[in-house]
Amino acid sequence: MTVSQQNPAHVLRTASEGVLRLLFGVFLAVIAVALTLYSADWFSAVTVVATLFGAREWHRMVRSPAQRELAEQQPVHIQTAITGAAIACAVTALCFNLVLVAFLFLVMGVAASFEWARRRDDNPAWHAIGVLYLGLPALALVGLRVFAAQGALSVLGLFMIVWATDTGALVFGKLIGGKKLAPRLSPGKTWAGTLGGSITASMVFGLYIAFFGFNALLAMPFAFVFSFVAHGGDLLESMVKRRFGYKDSGGLIPGHGGILDRVDSLFAASVVMALLVFGLHFNLMFGGRT
Repeated sequence: MTVSQQNPAHVLRTASEGVLRLLFGVFLAVIAVALTLYSADWFSAVTVVATLFGAREWHRMVRSPAQRELAEQQPVHIQTAITGAAIACAVTALCFNLVLVAFLFLVMGVAASFEWARRRDDNPAWHAIGVLYLGLPALALVGLRVFAAQGALSVLGLFMIVWATDTGALVFGKLIGGKKLAPRLSPGKTWAGTLGGSITASMVFGLYIAFFGFNALLAMPFAFVFSFVAHGGDLLESMVKRRFGYKDSGGLIPGHGGILDRVDSLFAASVVMALLVFGLHFNLMFGGRT
């Protein structure tokens, strides 16, 4: 069926959904940039709040079939509270440079989440994994903002790579199409979109680094390679959603789905970047103060 033969209402709805996605994407990006530049404390606080919403989506998504049937009588508030409290305490400890205490809070959250779900026969391993799935990226992002050299600019650079990867993948995937990357996990993702997203990330990050007068020639190949971490984070969440029969993790963000749908690539990228920065003393800005 050609575009002219399609139902006009369907075409209009698809176009309006695309506009809505773009508008909310730009709005969220502006908020993220403003928070990153304004204050490490505000950045940390909003990161915790975002993971709280993400925790609700995760624990709702991974419930056992029996618990789904009882969802209205037994909502996921307790699991969400356990995860949220563990992450809030861990981030607070990290901000005071109590790294071991921060990870201890996450471990305690994993244990509490597992035990609560075990008593309800509700996929305890998956609920426990959620504490780490949300908690480790939260610690990584806050750690990069608070402790990394050029913290605010480094976090913005990470955002640039991830956002460019996601946007480029969407655009090139729509324009070119072609062979699917992982049809069982994510039917919409193509090889063309994947490579297009990585090329876009390389160009955008190169311009970002060049703006500050640093080494863009090294930054561009790094961004191209690192973008595949973002692709992997997207596929990981897709795998979980397919495992439990969900298309979107939620409906909180118009045009995008849930919080987890918006930050899945960032989650993986932030953890790997934190390992590079704090483990190998990597300079994400490719110049300047280290």
